[in-house]
Amino acid sequence: QVQLVESGGGLVQAGGSLSLSCVASVTIFNINRMGWYRQAPGKQRELVALFTSSGSTNYADSVKGRFTISRDNAKNSVYLQMDSLKPEDTAVYYCNFNGQTMYYSGIRDYWGQGTQVTVSS
Repeated sequence: QVQLVESGGGLVQAGGSLSLSCVASVTIFNINRMGWYRQAPGKQRELVALFTSSGSTNYADSVKGRFTISRDNAKNSVYLQMDSLKPEDTAVYYCNFNGQTMYYSGIRDYWGQGTQVTVSS
């Protein structure tokens, strides 16, 4: 069974930093995209940052210059360094891989369970 295990969320004051990690339990290949999304209470899930299949990165405008996405393909992992955090960054953060595993013949989305990030003012 494929699992994406996230860690690193928590409570931090505005201006502080947090690092999120996401590790896949199996190898995911033919990856179209991998990255992070977030969902604040009462709002839709939105893109934070991702890698495309070519290796380029996309960031939400609201996090550009403050957040940095990185990855370790050998470890099936993706990371998110969040600096200069703001109260409006408060949300549940989800990692996502869109790709293929040995357990399913097609390409599909895999999601982590979510990790809470709370930024106090």
